[in-house]
Amino acid sequence: MEDVVWFKDVDKDDIKYVGGKGANLGELYKAKIPVPNGFIVTAQAYFKNVEETGAIDRIKGLLFNLDIENPVNLQEKAEACQSEIKKMELDSQLSKKIDKFYDELSGARDAYVAVRSSATAEDLPEASFAGQQATFLNVAGKKAVRQAVLDAWASLFEARAIFYRVQKNFDHFKVGIAVPVQIMVQSDTSGVMFTVDPVTNDKNTIVIEAIYGLGEFIVGGQVTPDHYEIDAKDFRIKKKDIVNQKKQLVRSKKADKTIAVSKTHRELQKLPDAKIIELAKIGKGIEKHYFFPQDLEWAMAGDKLFIVQTRPITTFKKVEEELESQKKPKGTFGNLTPIVIGAPASPTIGSGKVVIISSPKELFKVKSGDVLVTEMTNPDYVLAMKKAVAIVTDLGGRTSHAAIVSRELGIACVVGTGTATKKLKDGMVVTVDGAKGVVYKGSAMHTKKDLHQNEAAHVSITRTATHVYVNLAEPELASQVAAKNVDGVGLLRAEFILATIGTHPKKFIEDGKSEEFIEVLAQKLSIFSKNFGSRPVIYRATDLKSNEYRNLKGGEKYEPVEPNPMLGYRGAYRYIKDPDVFKLELEAIKRVRAKHPNLHMMIPFVRSVQELQNVKSLVENEGLFKDKGFKFWMMCEIPVNVIMLEDFIDVGVDGISIGSNDLTMLMLGTDRDNEEVASEFNELNPSVLWALEKIVKTCAKNNVTCSICGQAPSVYPELTRMLVNWGITSISVNPDAIETTRKFVHDAEHKLITKN
Repeated sequence: MEDVVWFKDVDKDDIKYVGGKGANLGELYKAKIPVPNGFIVTAQAYFKNVEETGAIDRIKGLLFNLDIENPVNLQEKAEACQSEIKKMELDSQLSKKIDKFYDELSGARDAYVAVRSSATAEDLPEASFAGQQATFLNVAGKKAVRQAVLDAWASLFEARAIFYRVQKNFDHFKVGIAVPVQIMVQSDTSGVMFTVDPVTNDKNTIVIEAIYGLGEFIVGGQVTPDHYEIDAKDFRIKKKDIVNQKKQLVRSKKADKTIAVSKTHRELQKLPDAKIIELAKIGKGIEKHYFFPQDLEWAMAGDKLFIVQTRPITTFKKVEEELESQKKPKGTFGNLTPIVIGAPASPTIGSGKVVIISSPKELFKVKSGDVLVTEMTNPDYVLAMKKAVAIVTDLGGRTSHAAIVSRELGIACVVGTGTATKKLKDGMVVTVDGAKGVVYKGSAMHTKKDLHQNEAAHVSITRTATHVYVNLAEPELASQVAAKNVDGVGLLRAEFILATIGTHPKKFIEDGKSEEFIEVLAQKLSIFSKNFGSRPVIYRATDLKSNEYRNLKGGEKYEPVEPNPMLGYRGAYRYIKDPDVFKLELEAIKRVRAKHPNLHMMIPFVRSVQELQNVKSLVENEGLFKDKGFKFWMMCEIPVNVIMLEDFIDVGVDGISIGSNDLTMLMLGTDRDNEEVASEFNELNPSVLWALEKIVKTCAKNNVTCSICGQAPSVYPELTRMLVNWGITSISVNPDAIETTRKFVHDAEHKLITKN
């Protein structure tokens, strides 16, 4: 196939050349469906250009050691990959072809076009996810079109697209991307159509949603659309929900812009009845053509309807399975009170703790099992959505991004509530019924009897000789976690605090704003110390790797690009080589301790005894050791720490904390986040157990506090028993494992006492 082809030259059998989106546009155009004309820059043009310029080899290097569960790492690598493509020079022959096709498509004047991305593994029933790649609207002029092609290619390496391919086990370098360039419909009204009900999978119902202006606002969920339901047999309109629309997206000369909808039109029906029926008939015809239910995007300019995209409904079987599973009892709603009502968007039920997100920068707050509540979602939210049990939005309809992705993920979703972010509060436990569109206060996943039994199981275990600490990172959780049956914070991570500050510490120094950084850090640390009162809070000094630091504002200027950041410029070595940043941390700790003396410090990733001595000298120079109550800890996470532990202790430390996750990886030479070798990660491996026993017993022999802050003790009761038997003084776990771990410790101590 040629590098550039017209829609009329391709069909549904050409996916490997033009991707799912391009193939569908060609298929519809040939079938005389009202599709705006256009051409496609094929996937082979992409492969040819990235290979000849060497961009693909550089991208392979960038994606080495990728950690998709680390949003900072993922975003940094994604942006670097995109940069490699955007700065490429297009092959001269390809540039000429694109210009020629654009001139022929435009006619006498440069036409406005939509430049879309069509990945070769996209829009397939077995491989689909909403909004992975970018679309560029109202592009005009040959130079702008060529740049949009590069930008579309680059979107193949958006963080969300990389994440999805890893999840689906697709090879990054075998997935190509084609670029359809299509005459832009300057739509007065636009929207989405499903040829079956996407929530109930009712084959007899066609669902159409409509808004004023360009269609990006409906897919992105920025506005809640009109909702129409049409009988698929006789095309009778069965239901109409008309929504007040206050804003719309329209074309302007420089860029698309948001304007207000005139007050006289806001509450009117967006699409006339005759056009609803006409559109439904077009949709049913397309479904018949493909022999499969379709998800279509449409636009209307003047009195004419156009189809601008179609793809198969990939959640068709999932929804049927979920609806069937709803017939089985999962608990009871009892007397739970409805507090928010919206549109049902994904037919399942989820209960969890509310986390309100106001921007993508706050997505780190969402943990496994939470209910994500936000005004609207976009493709950047997918990483957090995969952790959630439910999504609730203020805006959007049943065809919005939040709704589509929730159905893909099989989690509950209620959209278009209007008030969820105001009525729901952070930390509130709710139940989301995605089939009915209702959010209830409280959890429906357990009966009252279950809850009473759980409470009774824990009520007698209030104290253990071995302390149970907690691992924390987010200041907003401090008060909630401090109220639990926990003895202190065994690991306070600095990384999340730095991420919320958002700017590289060296930029603060360079801009003469060191005081501002110290104050912000001190304020965050004070929240933890204040909430935990007299209980110890062990702050682990910053241990961001160079790739994570580069993601902060200004980071590219100060950080090296390393092939393996995990074993690179991090931990104690960083403090010695660049003490200015470390001194800011020390000053913040000193200020907090003036009011809250329960705050102490822990040094991570210490490669040698000399490093520990040098770091201790820096701490001493800042005057922290003048305070006799100050405790100085060291992480034990490298084999050298185990082998030479007594030498490290002789430098003078008050506590040792075992980082069992890193220690296990380094002992076994495996990466628990790499699915190719993750099966070899095992904290119960004899070599790891040997190391843990040696650490605990060496600390006991030298009268040094010993803790462990990895996941293993909360997962393996047998390991907890071993640690208690060896004489560990504390175990630090995630907040959700506090009670379980306390019980493990209690049982281990009880057996030890009765045995003796």
